[in-house]
Amino acid sequence: MQVNLQYQGYVNTPNLWNGQLVYHLQQLELSSNLKTGFNGSLPKNIRLGKRVEQFVFHQLKQDPQISLVFGNLQIQQEKHTLGEIDALLLITNKPVHLEIIYKFYVYDAAVGTTELDHWIGPNRKDSLLQKLDKLKNKQLPLLYHPETLKYLEKHEVALRDIKQQVLFKAQLFVPFNKALPEFSLINSECVVGCYFKKEDLKELKTYKFYIPSKANWLLEPQTQVTWLLHTTFMELITPILEAQSSPMVWIKQPNGELKKAFIVWW
Repeated sequence: MQVNLQYQGYVNTPNLWNGQLVYHLQQLELSSNLKTGFNGSLPKNIRLGKRVEQFVFHQLKQDPQISLVFGNLQIQQEKHTLGEIDALLLITNKPVHLEIIYKFYVYDAAVGTTELDHWIGPNRKDSLLQKLDKLKNKQLPLLYHPETLKYLEKHEVALRDIKQQVLFKAQLFVPFNKALPEFSLINSECVVGCYFKKEDLKELKTYKFYIPSKANWLLEPQTQVTWLLHTTFMELITPILEAQSSPMVWIKQPNGELKKAFIVWW
């Protein structure tokens, strides 16, 4: 049941931008009708990024116009792994190299000067800009490496015919109690919650809290969980923040409304 909810959470997450507004990277637009349940099997303890890839492959299989030539192809040269091609698809019989990304970012206006600069990982260890640069300069160019050509020849796909696209989905979180500018590049539908600093939590003394597992970061907040009172929650969250980790939490407001948020350590 949880896996199905995770899959629905993935499906319902919008693309981070529309068309090729960002870095001229063309987003793959999947039909919103492809919302069947997930009936595949997943390895135990599969990390979130790989879990999402399996969800993507499952969703692609529901579209009669798309066929998967290969997925998760390791490109190796003399036992050294150069990188991985996430997927090669045929969309209406035309080949597409697809890179799959699912991220969680928080908005920090103090970082950089542009709209794209301001989105960083909750732990401040990564950023949207770093990921876009890696895509543009490392992941997508791997298609043109001589070692990759051997795999393309094996599948009888001509390099000159391949278009490159990304499926870049994200959940975005904005600062608690701060007005934000309009976004011109980023899809504002990706904003699903806010983030709090530890000192902000004193304003939420009448709220209840739950800390989901990382796999369940994909989910909409669920009602039927063991909610924590503010005092118990603060006892649990304090050592996590002291270890410089920023957990996602679900928050239940006094009126029963559920929210998704990050508590950041910085």
